Parts: sequence; C-alpha cells; structure tokens
Amino acid sequence: MSKKKKDEVEKDKREVTEEAEPAEETAAEEKADAAEKKEEKSDEVTELKKKLDEQEDSYLRLRAEYANYRTRTANEKLSLYDDATAKAVTELLPVADSVRMAIENLKDADPEIVKGVELISNQLEKSFDKLKISSYGAVGDDFDPNLHNAVSMIDNEELGSGKIAQVFQTGYKIKDKIIRHAMVQVTN
Repeated sequence: MSKKKKDEVEKDKREVTEEAEPAEETAAEEKADAAEKKEEKSDEVTELKKKLDEQEDSYLRLRAEYANYRTRTANEKLSLYDDATAKAVTELLPVADSVRMAIENLKDADPEIVKGVELISNQLEKSFDKLKISSYGAVGDDFDPNLHNAVSMIDNEELGSGKIAQVFQTGYKIKDKIIRHAMVQVTN
C-alpha cells in the first residue's frame, strides 16, 4: 500500500474516532441529565406526598373535633332539659308532700274523701313518671350521705346499723341528678 493510501486510511480512522467520542460524551450527558430530572421528580413526589399527609391529618383532626362538638352540644341540650324540669318540679314538691301527708292523716275520714286525695296522688305520680322523676328514701334503705340528709340518729336493733329509720321528707331525682335530698333519721 502506498503511503498516500495509508495516510488516507489513518485520516478516516481519526475522523471516525473523533466523531464517536462526542457521541459517547453526549449520551453520558443525556444520562446524567435524565438522572437529575428523575431525582428532581422523586423529590417533588416526596414533597407532595408529605403535603398530602399533612392535609389528611388536618382533615381527620377537624372531623374528630366536629364529632366531639356534636356530642358535647347534644349532652348540653339534654342537661338543659333536665335542669329546667328539675327547677319546675321543685315548685311542685311541696304539693306532693302535702298530698302524702293528707293521705296519712285521713285514715279515719270519709272513704270518698280519701279516694279523691288518692286519685290526686296517683295523677301526681304519673306526671312525675312521665318527666322521669323518681322518689327515693324509704324506711329500711341503706343510708347514703350523697342522697340522704340525716337530721337525727336513733338506736334500733331491728333495722341494723346505717339504715333509714324514718323519712321526714322524700327525696327526688331525675336520672342521677338530685332534685331534693331525702331528709331522714338514721340508725346507729
């Protein structure tokens, strides 16, 4: 082969290698750019997921607060009803006491009068039942200082210790709310 042809072949080889090197550099740069873009997208996705989790947490907390608010206001409404009923019934309790005393003291009276007073007493009891008002404090019950007001003490071996011996004034309550404490005599 002549020298001229050898020079041409070498020149062609150089041109091919010079063209191949920039193509390899370009591919490497494109891969690096793609990796950077992928990393940026991954960071962006992570950040968006974090924001979504924060929003979801905020929503769940708000939902729980609203549920608590609804429960609290419902309980307050029921409590207001019980308080209003208790206040109104407090004004009627002296009438109930008077009717009971009348029944106890009319044992020797005309049967028609006794029957009339008993009818009034029954109507009063039915009204109290409709309002969910119950009476408490009977002879023989255990004494509870939270429910009963002890005005005196007596020795009574038949009933035992800490029992109610006599009821001076009946106690009334709505559910667990005390309207009036029972006034009682307690055994030692």
